[in-house]
Amino acid sequence: MRSGIPNFCAVALALNELGYKASGIRLDSGDLAYLSVQVRKFFCAVEKEIGVPGFSRTFITASNDLNEETLDHLNKQGHEVDAYGIGTYLVTCYSQAALGCVFKLVEINSQPRIKLSEDVSKVSIPCKKRCFRLYGKEGYALVDIMTGENEPPPKIGERILCRHPFNESKRAYVVPQNVEELMKCYWAGKSGKLREELPPLKKIRDRCMQQLEQMRPDHMRRLNPTPYKVSVSAKLYDFIHFLWLNEAPVGELQ
Repeated sequence: MRSGIPNFCAVALALNELGYKASGIRLDSGDLAYLSVQVRKFFCAVEKEIGVPGFSRTFITASNDLNEETLDHLNKQGHEVDAYGIGTYLVTCYSQAALGCVFKLVEINSQPRIKLSEDVSKVSIPCKKRCFRLYGKEGYALVDIMTGENEPPPKIGERILCRHPFNESKRAYVVPQNVEELMKCYWAGKSGKLREELPPLKKIRDRCMQQLEQMRPDHMRRLNPTPYKVSVSAKLYDFIHFLWLNEAPVGELQ
């Protein structure tokens, strides 16, 4: 409400002066009913104060793993949503879990970028990165760690601090007995990097099975499995929070 909606309105009003009409917005996280009502009030205020006919009825679409139960709750709460984007529950079998995976821009013109959200789990981790899997004495994978592209990689036998990207109290030292780099370049684009050949499907399957065998049994159990940890280096942690504070809008109390 302090960033996305004001920015949308600014662009929509500028387009309106050029003869174009912005269609609407999509809400994809947070309290959809509450946010839709607040957004509609914002649109109404813009129409009233600036005098743009019809701006108060700008389209509001909602998504975010919606199902029948969610829609029922929204209707009972009261909302201002005009349309719903329903994907996962429409095209997948409920008993077969879908992998929620979204690509986010992390750098543009060599400048690290971050996506901010009131939902911390949706805040992106900026800049180009490398990712390593650290193994313990018993041969099981302990944790994955992301580092900045130019940071020195973790070394076998050297203690390294692994940090949760957003929770300052969640951290642990790890002395890896084996280190495996996970990210490889299969599409170089214009980067000039050496591109590796994508292995055949059977090799990809074999590697997947091998990786599963290197997970601790408590990670693999079907009922209440232990979440596998993905961390960031201390240097990357500091940079994330530096950029977050610099990019986050500052509220004003009146």
